[in-house]
Amino acid sequence: MIHNRIKRSLLLAALACCMSAPLAATELVVWHAYRGAEKEAFQAVVDQFSKQSDGITVKTLAVPYDAYADKITAAVPRGKGPDVFIFAQDRLGGWIEAGNTVEPIDFYVDDEMRARFLDRTLDALTYRDIVYGLPLNFKCIALIYNKKMIDAPPKTSSELVALAKKHTNAAAGQYGLAYSYSDFFFHAALMNGFGGGVFAPGPKPTLNRAENVKSIELILKWYKQDGIVPAEPSTALITSLFNKGKAAMIFNGPWFLGEIDSSIDYALAPLPTLDEAGGTPMKPWMTIEGVYVSAPSKNKDEAFDLVNYLTSLEAGKVMALQGRQLPANKAVYAIDEVKKDPVMQAFVAQSKVAVPMPNLAEMSMFWSPATTAMNTIIRGTATPKAALDKAQVQVEKAVAKLRKQ
Repeated sequence: MIHNRIKRSLLLAALACCMSAPLAATELVVWHAYRGAEKEAFQAVVDQFSKQSDGITVKTLAVPYDAYADKITAAVPRGKGPDVFIFAQDRLGGWIEAGNTVEPIDFYVDDEMRARFLDRTLDALTYRDIVYGLPLNFKCIALIYNKKMIDAPPKTSSELVALAKKHTNAAAGQYGLAYSYSDFFFHAALMNGFGGGVFAPGPKPTLNRAENVKSIELILKWYKQDGIVPAEPSTALITSLFNKGKAAMIFNGPWFLGEIDSSIDYALAPLPTLDEAGGTPMKPWMTIEGVYVSAPSKNKDEAFDLVNYLTSLEAGKVMALQGRQLPANKAVYAIDEVKKDPVMQAFVAQSKVAVPMPNLAEMSMFWSPATTAMNTIIRGTATPKAALDKAQVQVEKAVAKLRKQ
């Protein structure tokens, strides 16, 4: 239900009750980057909110994703942006450090509200122990396999390699496994499984830690020794291989499902455990779409009413069933239609071991050196240790420069 605003000023509440004339309608503006069914579902939820609220109307604006983050950075601090916006947590720290972009909402968040969400999703929207947004949807990668080729998905890395070898014929362009292993977002599942990470607790870079090196050595084994993955695995190549029945298994997320050809009978399963890391599960990075109140908004209480509603069970049901999204509200997954949906249940199962991507401001310094390191390693022009050592130095220098500003 709509937030009851009990935390507002008693004086304002009393004045509102005594007014003989109705209050003027409040218009909220919300930015998002949804398209297609996701956009339609989101609009349906917003329309529900407007009907149930007391004098609040909502105007939505779909922003092209490629320009979205820069638009928030440029417009919101100047008071030229929305009252509410939706974005993944990886930019959160940078926006908070920049100032006047995201409003802290600890004031509104009680224990009952905290209990609403899937594990660790609210943590991803918490920065320096302060809550800045509520989790709307989550995304992470899982194992997607062709049911005509795979009877039962592998549960361990040893089973994965053995099964992938049976379905690999490099000369014919066929592979048992295909995923963007040179992309650090995808590689993070191995890195986290080995106990690695790109930052220590806090903003200290740890890109060249021993666990990270071991995780890259494993993917090199899959690539060069076992030969189960294709070289230079671009998004287009992976999509083509899977849709032509030339990739038995892939690691990918919910965004990929709409690209799968209707002729492919597929299913999902959790990523396998790692025998090379003592049987720990692969732990992919999880991105959480947060709903944020803009710091310059002149209607913060009303904006939080919208944030609260968007993350409610009522809204989550629409976004799950109509928009095919993965709400962070855990009660959604007890709804009969959702409980019977194998795709949604597979991603929820995977989320239980997924690791929220760091929301540190320093994350923006990480991507370029990490991408360069992975590319040089895969091309064989540097060892994992040497490439990560170089990337570590680059990230450290960038972070030091950031902190001097």
